[in-house]
Amino acid sequence: MTALFALATSLLWGLADFGGGLLTRRTPALTVVVVSQSIAAVVLGAIVLVTGAWSAAGPQLWFAFAAGLVGPVALLSFYKALALGPMGVVSPLGSLAVAVPIGVGLFLGERPGLLQVAGIAVAVSGVVLAGGPQLRGAPVQRQAILLTLIAAAGFGTVFALIAEASSSVTGLFLALFVQRVTNVATGGAALAVSVRRGASALPEGG
Repeated sequence: MTALFALATSLLWGLADFGGGLLTRRTPALTVVVVSQSIAAVVLGAIVLVTGAWSAAGPQLWFAFAAGLVGPVALLSFYKALALGPMGVVSPLGSLAVAVPIGVGLFLGERPGLLQVAGIAVAVSGVVLAGGPQLRGAPVQRQAILLTLIAAAGFGTVFALIAEASSSVTGLFLALFVQRVTNVATGGAALAVSVRRGASALPEGG
């Protein structure tokens, strides 16, 4: 069942990457972040109400709150990278986010088995094979690569924090809801500041 969830997550993550990449080439990345996370917050809020996930509330939700602070930075960096560089380079590099939860697990004493180690090796090889040819064959801005690596580190941190924020399915829904609400609040504040700065930069009477 875990493998099935992982495969479904990979599929949905890939679709989100593709859609986000297209949108950020037409719309400011910060706007895409705020709108997408607002939609996610509404959907998760409905799920929390239906499942009664509020009963899982506890101090561990501070991890979800922290994830909500890191998430917008990661998303903004990722979407900006998608707007600057080829998706075939940015998306595979972004998948390096898995290195963070793996590292955290090892630090906490978890020891993957031979099958898990083989899976990690295959995943890393896939990143190289997917992004390597395009990285060599087309000019890619250094800023795009740097933003992608920042995004990968941020996504990985979010994964690790959410894992600590929940210990059940209903708890996971609540943790994700708290994270998304924090995402919207943080991203919305940044968007408001950006709009104000843009307005103040306009010449008077323009």
